[in-house]
Amino acid sequence: MKAWLRVAAAMVAVGGGPAMAAPLEAYGRLPAIETAALSPDGAMLAYSVTDGEKRAIIIKDLETGANIRGLNVGEHKIRGIAWAGSNHLIITQSSTGYIPFVESARGEWFLAIDYNLTKKTLHPLNATFGSRQVGDTLNVVGGPPEIRIIGGRPIAFTKGVMFVNQRGQTSLFKVDLDRDDVTDLVDEGRPHTDNFLVDAQGNPLAASEYDAVKKQWVLRIFHGVWHTAQSIDAPIERPAILGLGRDGASIEVGFPNGGHEMLRELSPDGTKWTDPAPAPDRMIYDDASHRWIGQVFQAGDETRVEFFDPTDQKIWRALNAAYPGDRVSLVSASDDHRKFVLRVDSLTDGPAFAFVDINTKKGSWIGAEYAGLKAADISPVQPVSFKAADGLALTGYLTLPRGAPAKGLPLVVLPHGGPAARDEPGFDWWSQALASRGYAVLRVNYRGSFGYGWDFQSAGFGQWGRRMQTDLSDGVRYLSAQGTIDPKRVCIVGGSYGGYAALAGATLDPGVYRCAASLAGPADLARMIDYPKFEGSSDAAAAERYWLRYMGPREGLAAISPAQQAAKATIPILLIHGKDDTVVPYEQSQIMADALRKAGKPVDFVTLNKEDHWLSQGATRLQMLQAVVAFLEKNNPPN
Repeated sequence: MKAWLRVAAAMVAVGGGPAMAAPLEAYGRLPAIETAALSPDGAMLAYSVTDGEKRAIIIKDLETGANIRGLNVGEHKIRGIAWAGSNHLIITQSSTGYIPFVESARGEWFLAIDYNLTKKTLHPLNATFGSRQVGDTLNVVGGPPEIRIIGGRPIAFTKGVMFVNQRGQTSLFKVDLDRDDVTDLVDEGRPHTDNFLVDAQGNPLAASEYDAVKKQWVLRIFHGVWHTAQSIDAPIERPAILGLGRDGASIEVGFPNGGHEMLRELSPDGTKWTDPAPAPDRMIYDDASHRWIGQVFQAGDETRVEFFDPTDQKIWRALNAAYPGDRVSLVSASDDHRKFVLRVDSLTDGPAFAFVDINTKKGSWIGAEYAGLKAADISPVQPVSFKAADGLALTGYLTLPRGAPAKGLPLVVLPHGGPAARDEPGFDWWSQALASRGYAVLRVNYRGSFGYGWDFQSAGFGQWGRRMQTDLSDGVRYLSAQGTIDPKRVCIVGGSYGGYAALAGATLDPGVYRCAASLAGPADLARMIDYPKFEGSSDAAAAERYWLRYMGPREGLAAISPAQQAAKATIPILLIHGKDDTVVPYEQSQIMADALRKAGKPVDFVTLNKEDHWLSQGATRLQMLQAVVAFLEKNNPPN
């Protein structure tokens, strides 16, 4: 058990930077703790830990503090853990590949496993089916199973794949975990079914379908028989079943309305809708009753959590008060809402997991998320605001190297992916790692970013390689005018869309950057858009409509594709890509490398074997960081 937690002891210094900086492994390996879950009675804690590369799941008795179980899962990618009663732990993991005979592209497919604490056995869900097979099925699941306690027995409801008329389609299964995982088919679904909702008693309640070619979204309600409750045209954004309502019986559905989802509630029989209201950024559900009990709103840098029950809200205020100045988020709670696992993100100490018992009014640390980092290794982060060249107000975050005066610093621009995502003020391992080597790091929420209203997000439509790009260099010019950075020592680094921005900085926005490093960045936009079609994805038509909204008309894609503009590059470029990337295919970096070499331009290409789009493996995540830092230190020395 201790060997899994010895993260800091194995660290070896890599790279240059300040003499007292933590080694890159402390930032770049997998977090020491990834996630955690309390048992329903609050007596046991399960949490996923790593040694930086290998993963394990520890189950602890909270009364004695003893580790009672340990599951060594090695390099398997853990996507979530959840309790089903107090005797079963459901582990959701994923792997990359194709599913034979299923109308879908190569993708990241989810698997679910039940660990029985009493029998000390592992059973994959939707695979063995106890002693019998339920039709022609596959062992993949459409996300984490839904848990219900029915007649005192833990039941897992899974969205699996069943073949109907030789066509794979999403179907609903229920698994009795106490009966050697005996599985029954609840509903075989329809050709375009993508989601199911069951009520607290485990009865099918709602299902949704989406036909990407016809642009049609359908909501069906089960009230004796299935019938259609809603059918709407949805060319890009589509509605979504969110869960059970506050009464535990009604159905909450989110409808797209510009950049903000509108929430509508449907009665269980499918006959009555409530008026639309702005949906929260996240809904909180009760693990025991499965009803909607709270909500999270994000406004700029502020996060507001609201519970509907006054007692729950009072407890939440007390939990926040226990960690003044820190960003506190709820990870897990006991069914009686008296014991909690929290993630506490400290500006000075970095993120850590804490256990709090309201009954005893005591808290304890489970462990740091990055166990190899001390307070002295965390660089200060400050908000910045400036205006783009066209007058649009922009914000972002500047991470400054610890102990260095904020004057004439070398800068790394680190744009986020998405692009419909956003950077937040909390701990960011990548920017902290770069700051530890002596660089200031700028993260800009450029136009098109999510979380600043529809007008701001839609201002990015058609602006790939255009104003979305100059928003970044406008940030460079702002910091230069302030005297904070040296404009002659600026590089751009990013992943996914941020990787595209790095390549665009080298080819479309000359004179700003000294070097550029792209992790999984799109380079040939026309081929990128066509990738789902080549792979046979049923969602290809909707994906094309989504991307063209941001990129602009097809006939203009060559002008903003770095691979087609490679001859314009005048700075060194580093390409890094995972071979198992199913979001931006590996060939995108191959195309860019070939174009640069053909144009006689300098390029380095690092392949991350067995790595996906999200840097889920410890060794390759560190490999990426080491390659980026070595590239920066060669082409833009910090001193």
